[in-house]
Amino acid sequence: MKYPEFKLENYLSKREFVAPFNFCASDLESHSMEKIIQMAGNEEKKLWNNLDLHYTETKGLAQLRQEIANIYHSSIQSEHILCFAGAEEGIYSMAHALLKPNDHAIIITPCYQSLEALPSSICETTNIALKYSEQWRIDLSRIENAIQKNTKLIVINFPHNPTGTLITHEQQKNLVALARKHNIWIFSDEVYRLLERDPNQRLPAIASIYEKGLSLSVMSKAYGLAGLRIGWIACQNEEALEKIAQVKHYLSICNSAPSEILSLMALRSKEKIFERNKQLMNRNLQLLELFFEEYSEWFEWVPPQGGCIAYPLFKGETSIDVIADELLNQKGVLILPSSIYDHSENHFRISFGRSSMPDALERFIEYIDQNKKKWKKSP
Repeated sequence: MKYPEFKLENYLSKREFVAPFNFCASDLESHSMEKIIQMAGNEEKKLWNNLDLHYTETKGLAQLRQEIANIYHSSIQSEHILCFAGAEEGIYSMAHALLKPNDHAIIITPCYQSLEALPSSICETTNIALKYSEQWRIDLSRIENAIQKNTKLIVINFPHNPTGTLITHEQQKNLVALARKHNIWIFSDEVYRLLERDPNQRLPAIASIYEKGLSLSVMSKAYGLAGLRIGWIACQNEEALEKIAQVKHYLSICNSAPSEILSLMALRSKEKIFERNKQLMNRNLQLLELFFEEYSEWFEWVPPQGGCIAYPLFKGETSIDVIADELLNQKGVLILPSSIYDHSENHFRISFGRSSMPDALERFIEYIDQNKKKWKKSP
């Protein structure tokens, strides 16, 4: 089986570790291992100090799965959690466990590439694109019209990467009703859940409200601990989780023992982590709001409702790919152009979850002021 070039990871792998200012990071500001251990309670410290570096349970450490289950509604218990080496492995395992060549899947785009590329490598897919002209709002009628007799899976992603948009509670209920009517799985990428700007807009995890719902999450995004490489899928259907675990046996087999303990420590200190993250994002968002007001001649956005990324529009004729290259070469600032998402409009991904964002924004403004005289407006 041959997969397409992973545009996003290839683009970032060549740039993000050498660019002085990463203005498109998909995760929150990280923590040192020392800080995570300092936040730990006596039980987690004992587990850490007595840890043997042996193989771990495929499903994940029992205490970790219970702590993850505590994030969700009471309908989700520890036996409904399957851990992975990051979210990517969960996407891969799900697609290969649930889909067959004669199936059909519906994907909300733009999205993280593997959410679309992996299902489409297995079966027929229909992409439902969110549109800037519609403020990135979802149109459930388009999903309903795309359903076929062999539709097996709907893939959604809210809070959305890269736009930061959300669906409403009513839309989520209607989507679940539609999927239940046609006996379709819903795979919900929820890696930015718990980062909503308005907590009243926070959606229930799809796994907690739908018997054929699968919720994907990870320590990388909301917790800012990407280096742990710990993700998970929550699902009430234990038979489906077992099928997914069988695919995992061909991949990582099990997770890193130290990473499991560190993840347990972080989850049990999540209020402290989230409070710091909230303050950081709010400060950075205030700066971005001022920027889009001052530079509205050339840039506009739909303010994100959740997550730590946004997807503004450059209103000039110059390709955003050219802008991205110039910005990196002249100012050392990295943004992610829309071509990485196979998106033709002049959008680009920026982030506001790191303490370096004000410096990145300052250099972005310097670049604009030095180059805008040569730009022409799009017709």
